[in-house]
Amino acid sequence: MKRQNKTEFEEPFHFLHHARIIANNPSFTAWGWVVVDMQGNVIDTGCIKTESEHKKRRIRKGDDTTRRISEINEILKRVIYENNVQIILAELPHGSQNASAAVTQGVVTGILQTIADWKGFPIDWYSEQDAKKHLLGKKSATKQETIDTIGKFYDIKWTGVKYKDEAVADAMAIYHVARSQSSLLKLNPELGQD
Repeated sequence: MKRQNKTEFEEPFHFLHHARIIANNPSFTAWGWVVVDMQGNVIDTGCIKTESEHKKRRIRKGDDTTRRISEINEILKRVIYENNVQIILAELPHGSQNASAAVTQGVVTGILQTIADWKGFPIDWYSEQDAKKHLLGKKSATKQETIDTIGKFYDIKWTGVKYKDEAVADAMAIYHVARSQSSLLKLNPELGQD
């Protein structure tokens, strides 16, 4: 007699068929994100903008940093919940020009890794150079080149606001490289490979 239903042990990655992915270009000032389904359709996009206000608010710089972290966390929590996200992809921040930039790079990396650990989500990290090389065939490119090329592959509703569109395009470039390099995404037969 043949069984009709597979158990979760027989198909350990069954959740992948309906999972949604959030790809991120993490930044403390303009965090680009895109939500994509497992067929590669863009579901939602956005950019989280935070600004330093410690002087205006007359608070310590450290307190202002934690306020900005909370703003980013709240938006990411809402996006993940509303879109039933179960997989995280992200650009791994690199290099810094000063100590303040180094701190914010650590913060944005920590935000995503903590969300992944807390929710039990798989997370894949990619370098900006890997994303550009895969998308454009070279390791560096202008922001406009990235936007134009992403527009050829994906249906994105651009806002016309330069920093927002650049952040979203960079997040989409992370998804694009993950489509061919992520072991987790390769497990899904519905996801077309480049």
